[in-house]
Amino acid sequence: MADQDKQVITEAVRSRYGSIALTVLEDKSGGCCQGSGCCEGTSLNTDRISTDLYEVDELEGIPLKSKLASLGCGNPTALAELHPGEVVLDLGSGGGIDVLLSARRVGSTGYVYGLDMTDAMLELARQNVAEAGVKNVEFLKGDIASIPLPDNSVDVIISNCVINLAADKQPVINEAFRVLKPGGRFAVSDIVIHGGLPAELVDNSELRRDLSSWAGCISGALSDSEYQTTLTNAGFGGISLEITRRYALEDLGSTLPDWAKSLGEELSQNIVSRFASTFVRASKPLAE
Repeated sequence: MADQDKQVITEAVRSRYGSIALTVLEDKSGGCCQGSGCCEGTSLNTDRISTDLYEVDELEGIPLKSKLASLGCGNPTALAELHPGEVVLDLGSGGGIDVLLSARRVGSTGYVYGLDMTDAMLELARQNVAEAGVKNVEFLKGDIASIPLPDNSVDVIISNCVINLAADKQPVINEAFRVLKPGGRFAVSDIVIHGGLPAELVDNSELRRDLSSWAGCISGALSDSEYQTTLTNAGFGGISLEITRRYALEDLGSTLPDWAKSLGEELSQNIVSRFASTFVRASKPLAE
């Protein structure tokens, strides 16, 4: 992919998620909550991919605006087995919901960094952390392919449906490997294409250049074999991919992207069924 195309994709992602953050910051969420618990599972992103990811008791005490800006495809904090005292980095931290949940799990002796490239999301996340009164958290501005942290500084990397948004995944995985301590864990939720796509669709320009789909976590996804290869190339071991939710054609929303319309319902359904929210685990080997 040409550098110009990568930049176009990056700006499309930045624009989409920045717009969502501004909507929450400006209180344009429609005032959905009139009583306790009425907004659980609610997000301004209406994709079914991002619904019902967290247990109600997990969200107790979490600011409403972090829930409204929750745009992930899984719950990495529930699966990553975080321990008190660990240092955690959330790649593409958005409104901060996974940072806040991680901060609870690592406790006062631990620390959590959130990294995001969008100014509005960073502003929203910092507001949410201030509202929650959490102290063991810091948000950084930057690209997940160029993490502003030193080598061997993090125990666990989490992420929630963000790596698939990157136009080039290998630099992101390489950076994750760099900042993890030896023995550190990579534990992310992401969209993965299990079994890959039919060969005639891999280079389909409509599929790969549909920016609304890319920003919505679909056409930027890697296949399971591609994900494993990318992790292996960076130096990771102990790789596993666990499906947490499979999708159907209706999960793309009421307005289907052009590639789905052109292929017809039967073939499109077959293709979309290969996409799944997946918990991806890997580890950085201990230094010899």
